[in-house]
Parts: sequence; C-alpha cells; structure tokens
Amino acid sequence: MSEPLAIEIRNLYKIFGARPRAHVDAVRQGMTKAQLNERHRHVLGLRDINLSVAPGSIQVVMGLSGSGKSTLIRHINRLIEPTVGEIVIDGRDVVTMTPAELRRFRRLQTAMVFQKFALLPHRTVLDNVSYGLEVQGVARADRHRTAMRWVQRVGLGGYETRYPSQLSGGMQQRVGLARALANDAPILLMDEAYSALDPLIRHDMQTVLLDLQKEVRKTIVFITHDFDEALRIGDRIALLRDGSIIQQGTGQEMVLRPADDYVSSFVQHVDRARIVRVDSVMLPLTDDAGGPRVGATTSLGEAIRTMSAEGSDRVTVLDEGGRPVGTVPMTRAVAVAAGGS
Repeated sequence: MSEPLAIEIRNLYKIFGARPRAHVDAVRQGMTKAQLNERHRHVLGLRDINLSVAPGSIQVVMGLSGSGKSTLIRHINRLIEPTVGEIVIDGRDVVTMTPAELRRFRRLQTAMVFQKFALLPHRTVLDNVSYGLEVQGVARADRHRTAMRWVQRVGLGGYETRYPSQLSGGMQQRVGLARALANDAPILLMDEAYSALDPLIRHDMQTVLLDLQKEVRKTIVFITHDFDEALRIGDRIALLRDGSIIQQGTGQEMVLRPADDYVSSFVQHVDRARIVRVDSVMLPLTDDAGGPRVGATTSLGEAIRTMSAEGSDRVTVLDEGGRPVGTVPMTRAVAVAAGGS
C-alpha cells in the first residue's frame, strides 16, 4: 500500500481569459471578481489560495456554486493550469512538471472520483474498476484480482459482470470509488462525488468512505457544498467564496468561531449538540471537578445525557490515555449546544 503524501498549495491564482497574467497584480491589489469581469472581461477563478493538507487526512473544500472549489481540486492534478502559484507534492511542484512527468504523476500518485460517475458504459463493473491498472500495463489476471478485491470491499460482490446501466446511482458511485482505490494512488480527489445521490444513499457512501479511510489512509481532498457532509467527513475544512478561502480549520473551530457572517450562515443550522465535542469547550480542571468521566471526543449531546442520567452538574474530560484534562459544567454544555460560546 502506498504511503500518503502531503499537499502544499502556495499563492495560487487562476484567472480565465485571453491575457490572465496581465491582471494578476490588479487582483493582488484588491480588484474584485466583478470588477475584473466588468473592466477586462476576465473571470477570477482563484485568489491567493494557501492550503496545507496533511498526509493521510481528509481535507474538505466547500462553498456555493461558482466559489472555485472544483477549479481548485482540478489544479492539484493540473487538469486546469494555474495562472501563478505552486502545488508541491512529494517535494515536486506539479506546475513545473514536464508532460511526461505529469502523465506519470496522474497515473501513479492521484486518482479521482467524479460527481457524474464517469464510468465506461461498455465495460463491466470489474473492467471499469481495473481500468487504471490496465493503463499502467498490469497483466489481466493481476489487475482483475486486485479489482475484484475492491469490488467486494465496497459491497458490490456478485455485481462484477454487470454494466453501469444495470446499476443504481449509489452502486455506480461505489464502482467509481473502487476504481480510484484499485490504483493505490496516495492522493484521492473527490469532486462533489456524492452530490448527485439521494440523502440516504449519500449518508451510506460517506460511511463507506470513512470506514475505508481507516484501512487505506489516503490523502483525500473532498469537494462539497453541504456543510453537514463537510463536518462528518473532514479532518479540516476550507470554505471558499468568489475564489478566496474565507476560513479554514477543523469543523469544531468553524462552528464555534465563524470568521464572519458568511461563515455563520453556513453553521447556523448545525446541530451543535451532535457536532461539538467536549474537548472544544472544556474548562481548566480543578481538584474538585467531579462528575462522570467522558472521553475527549464525546459530543455535547452525549455529555448532557450522561449528566442528566447520573444527576450530575458537570463531567470530567479524559484524554486518550485516560487522564483528566478538563471539565464541562452542565450550564456551559447547554449554553454552547443552544448556540452560545
């Protein structure tokens, strides 16, 4: 299994138009997306993106339609050429790769799952999943053996001889995920992979991805417009607006400390009792804190139920080693869950 890789995006700009480089300085000095279009008939795709993705983590990039999130993910494997900036992976700047180096990078170090599935309609499930290995020149028996393992792993055992038209949308997306994983690329790019699915199937696919990530530990960049999905999947979240990152951090940080009103509009309907963890709101430990003990990742809702069941006015928070590290009074838990800080 390949080792996960870090992704470092530095000072990335994308301007669409006939003379994009001519307008970079104006954008750097504050020209807005609307002004750039009105004055020069160029479109601002990305403005000064700086993003560090830790190896083996899930980085969610989210925003509304037109925010630049799909443009950003397509820069990582250079399906879109940047105007200026760097994308450093495994010590190499993807922007400076030769065509031959870029082909090898795309073939061996990245895999992509698309919103519209992008399956080959004339190939069976097994042949779709093994397609990337076929491109790499892997022998038929070996690639089918690897592909079959992933077909079974995503819950499609028994469907390997079916064609995409014979599958539901959720099943087709499982094929797309299996195809990406069969390549064993260290980086997995998922561009609104679940947005076309019904809510129940979407939740099921999120669970499949999280379960698989425990096993495969890929570096995943996941694009979505759904904040609940971002909170469930992402280790970290970056929120885009008009091509700029408005805020980035953990889901806890964004829910508890939104950077501005725009971010607040995304988090206002979040079930904070379910999302916020006790270690995000705990107070310093005192000798007489007392109360039932809960793990640091316990949600506020669980902590409140535990306190109510045991007739306590607080919980003591334990770290991974079982050591007390803080306390959360009932009054604080209820206030934060209701929208306070």
